[in-house]
Amino acid sequence: MPTTPLRRLREYNRTSLTYIAPRRKVVPRRAGVATTTFSKFNLFCFSLLSLSLFWISLIFILFSFFQIPLSGYSSSLSSSSCSPHSSPHPLSPQTEMALMYDAVHLFAKALGDLDRSRPIEVARLDCEGDDTWIYGNSLVNYMKWVQVRGLTGLIKFDAKGFRRDVTLDIVELTKTGLVKVGRWNPTSGANYTKSYREVEQDIVEELRRKNLVISSVLEPPYVMLQENSDGGTDSSQQRLEGFCIDLVREISQMLLFNYTVKLADDGTYGMFDADSGKWNGMIRELLEQKADLAIGDLTITHEREQVVDFTVPWMNLGVSILYRKSSKKTSFFFRFLSPVSADVWLSVASAYLVVSVMLFTIARFSPYEWTESHQCDTTEGRINEFSLLGSFWFCFGSLVQQGGNALPRAISTRIIAGVWWFFTLIMISSYTANLTAFLMAERLETLVESVDDLAKSQIQYGTLNGGSTWNFFRTSKLAIYQKMFNFMESQTPTVYSTSNEEGVSKVLKGDGQYAYIMESPSIEFATERHCDLIQVGGLLNSRSYGIALPPGSPYRTLINSALGKLQETGRLTDLKHKWWKVERGGGACQTKDDHYFENCCHGDKVPANVPERMLGLPCERMLEHPLIKSF
Repeated sequence: MPTTPLRRLREYNRTSLTYIAPRRKVVPRRAGVATTTFSKFNLFCFSLLSLSLFWISLIFILFSFFQIPLSGYSSSLSSSSCSPHSSPHPLSPQTEMALMYDAVHLFAKALGDLDRSRPIEVARLDCEGDDTWIYGNSLVNYMKWVQVRGLTGLIKFDAKGFRRDVTLDIVELTKTGLVKVGRWNPTSGANYTKSYREVEQDIVEELRRKNLVISSVLEPPYVMLQENSDGGTDSSQQRLEGFCIDLVREISQMLLFNYTVKLADDGTYGMFDADSGKWNGMIRELLEQKADLAIGDLTITHEREQVVDFTVPWMNLGVSILYRKSSKKTSFFFRFLSPVSADVWLSVASAYLVVSVMLFTIARFSPYEWTESHQCDTTEGRINEFSLLGSFWFCFGSLVQQGGNALPRAISTRIIAGVWWFFTLIMISSYTANLTAFLMAERLETLVESVDDLAKSQIQYGTLNGGSTWNFFRTSKLAIYQKMFNFMESQTPTVYSTSNEEGVSKVLKGDGQYAYIMESPSIEFATERHCDLIQVGGLLNSRSYGIALPPGSPYRTLINSALGKLQETGRLTDLKHKWWKVERGGGACQTKDDHYFENCCHGDKVPANVPERMLGLPCERMLEHPLIKSF
């Protein structure tokens, strides 16, 4: 049994009783009567204080008997209980005992110091009167001035009577119980004694016990609904797949945590609304603690980094232009047929045949088309110049604006010839105008090779409405980007799209009159599946995709470490190859040369005709080596 605190308590109790007990004082005699200051009131106060000290001592002895330590109770005290603005929350019995012990200790010490400085006299006071004990203020001042080291640490007070310089132990609940992890004081704040490795291990243990809620949006190939056996998508149970789903699975297998992927309620990434002062999309769900992570083609921007935390990038990219290749496959020799459709050419050919036959037939029945033969002509009798071959030659000459040797003489044949000439005039004029427009459009199409060409052309272009690319043009200080943003904002109907899939569809249906601006990985994904789409120009900027977490999330360092390991092992490259070039129709537009070294980088078999001295090189160097390129 610890006896030292018990002896100290007995000593201070005895000292307190010595100073508080009423003393007999002889006063000058009045009328020959001797009086004392001892009264029934003093006896009552003395008895009450003695009884209180007795119970305090008894409780302390019980705690000592059951070996309940009273040292270190500072870890059980909250900072609010020692501050001027403490809240009236009930304390634990152990804490109350420690504070009562220290209060008696401090009172006895202050009372002893006061008695040594001056004699103390006990006077009778009336509880309903205005008189006060003349030594009360002095005792209170001594209690503010004196310093005692008690069970709850160093005890000292400020001028207002509040305890100051409190030192609290910071404890943490672990599997083995409460463990001291640091100390706190008002001057320097919290000081944790745990090492970085211990803190990281605690976070790992905490992460393994949690089921993380991950927010995302549907965007191929990052997050997609799984396909059914019949080729459709399953939206009933929201079963998801894609690059980001595999990425989360890889990270969870490394860090050993469970997770649940849910789609964002409004299906957006996250944009700040200046009118309402709130965020939407996945960023809002992180801020409202509805999700622990947000993953997808979520771009790391300065505006988003002000409200949430991002991991290291798992993909670097930029903004570029998606455009459609020329759909006209006509050779140079037959290019003159392109200005008008095949139906028009068939109609012209049919009209040519009908008019030629009609001219031949009417000329045969009209007597005015029969003339005497020339004297040098050996043919006897009358002749008709509009034979079948002559009629075809006359109509063809009129069609190409060249005429012929014979001219109609009869009124009927002249009417037919006039109608045909008027028809050929309109036809040739229309063909010439269409040919000029066709050549000019073809020339403009070949000039769109950069963002500057796109801005100067008459081609419409747009972005994802409210996305990071839209925000890039909105906040850019470059004149050309400001011009493009103003152009997109002024178009009616809108040139923006609600998803990248809608933007790609507009490019396919636009027949060269619409371009879509989006991130380069999404452009690569589209061009792998639509062979008539190309990327025009280089990257307009440089940006990255990352995983977003709530501000101050303790899991950021662990996820960064996992992403770094996946990057070093090449797992991220394998996942990108899987979802860009293999799954969901990938590789449909690869050429023979693209397939040549497919097994070299992502298979087990190397092509047989690769030189032996190249087999020991890394795949990237093999693809760039001149000997390999020569095949």
